[in-house]
Amino acid sequence: MSPPRNQRPTHLPPELGRRAPDICFFLIMSSTPPSLSRRISLAFGSFFGILSRPDFAADIERLRSGGASAASAGLPPSSAPASAPVAESAPTAPAPVAAAPVAPPAAPATPKVADTTAALQLLSLLQREARLVDFVQEDIAAYSDDEIGAAARVVHEGCRKVLREHVSLTPVRTESEGSRLTLPAGFDASAVRLTGNVVGQPPFTGTLTHRGWRATEVRLPQLTEGHDTQIVAQAEVEL
Repeated sequence: MSPPRNQRPTHLPPELGRRAPDICFFLIMSSTPPSLSRRISLAFGSFFGILSRPDFAADIERLRSGGASAASAGLPPSSAPASAPVAESAPTAPAPVAAAPVAPPAAPATPKVADTTAALQLLSLLQREARLVDFVQEDIAAYSDDEIGAAARVVHEGCRKVLREHVSLTPVRTESEGSRLTLPAGFDASAVRLTGNVVGQPPFTGTLTHRGWRATEVRLPQLTEGHDTQIVAQAEVEL
């Protein structure tokens, strides 16, 4: 039998009092306002929950003063969107390392064109003092050895005079010809020429057959303006 309409109920169902905090928290966190019937049920449940549960009464006090309830303090807001799982990116391949530029092969050295002026001057001096060009250009097959020897003596004397006056010479190697010597690795190949059975790598051991010559000073006469060095020997006309 239900109580008279104007009589207030003395108690609510036990489960309503127990669930009142949860209902309050749900309504607080929900963005949708509860209906009238829901608010009436909540009001009765909260009333008896405040009387029977001190902790719930403290939560209601904090809510009324603008704070957060103890039940909701440790929970994230329901309206905050859950962070989407970050997809693990596939391992990226290391950036290719640019290959070091390869230096182009060195261009072969261009042969230096020698200045022929000094050479022609020296040849002209040898012709003037020793008749060297005449001797070399002559066909000596028809001459006897005595005749050739006599001409060679004149050529020798004249050539020696030119060298002594215009060129200073020293031996490349100071050792005596016929002596044994060893050429180490890195020897000056422009100053020493190997002959015979040349096999392998230095050091080389052999016999000095010629000491070589090195020009330490050259003294050639100065040329006058208009002098043609290509004229090694002038043509001679007897009047």
